[in-house]
Amino acid sequence: MTLQTARDIPLLIRSETSSSERRITPSWTIAHLKTKLEPITGIPPSCQKLSLRLPGQQDVVIEAADEDVTEVGTWRLQAMAEIYVHDTRPPSSRILIADPSSVPKYTMPAETYNTLPDSVLAWKKAHKLGRFDPNAPEIERRKIDEGWREVKERGISTGKRCRLGVEDARRGTIAYVGEVKEIPGSQGPWVGIALDEPSGKNDGSVGGKRYFECAEKCGVFVRPDRVEVGEFGVLMEEEEVDEDMEEI
Repeated sequence: MTLQTARDIPLLIRSETSSSERRITPSWTIAHLKTKLEPITGIPPSCQKLSLRLPGQQDVVIEAADEDVTEVGTWRLQAMAEIYVHDTRPPSSRILIADPSSVPKYTMPAETYNTLPDSVLAWKKAHKLGRFDPNAPEIERRKIDEGWREVKERGISTGKRCRLGVEDARRGTIAYVGEVKEIPGSQGPWVGIALDEPSGKNDGSVGGKRYFECAEKCGVFVRPDRVEVGEFGVLMEEEEVDEDMEEI
């Protein structure tokens, strides 16, 4: 833990991707300051170029022939002044820490995860849950059969009008009935619906495979138990009819 002294000065530390308030001790050398700034800005000390920005004055470069002995207090540090940290590396060599996609992610190999004694996988194995249940194949088969039974009993087939259950006002036309292997753990039938309005998830394709044609955001895949087949008109057209009746 670094103790603050009476000489510590609050300064604004800025870079292209960071901004924060820090307390700087004037007796620090430039080299020491740069090591402190690396975890804040993500810029290595050797690639930092420091500028002191004071209100109403031109920027002053903080540099010296021997930065290991030159103290930052040599410059006129003022409370809430700004030190801007320039990155001298080529743009292609910089890691933008503000962009999470550029940060390397650790992925544990499956072989390592499978050997962990305290993982969720190990817990499922110990309690014979999910695919580790001796009866899992039979349970899965019954679920698939139940799905196809729903398709038959509800009269679900392509070309029919439907709505997505009583509580869901969305309506559309059934465009696909069958398995969608691109959906993880998706054994059994799915119902692809071309919705009347762009309130869906896709354009009739999943994982790069097309199952039916429809406009962007007008496609959705649901399980059969969510589909109610019937003579459901397009909501917008029904509203227009109601308006005409009010004018008679």
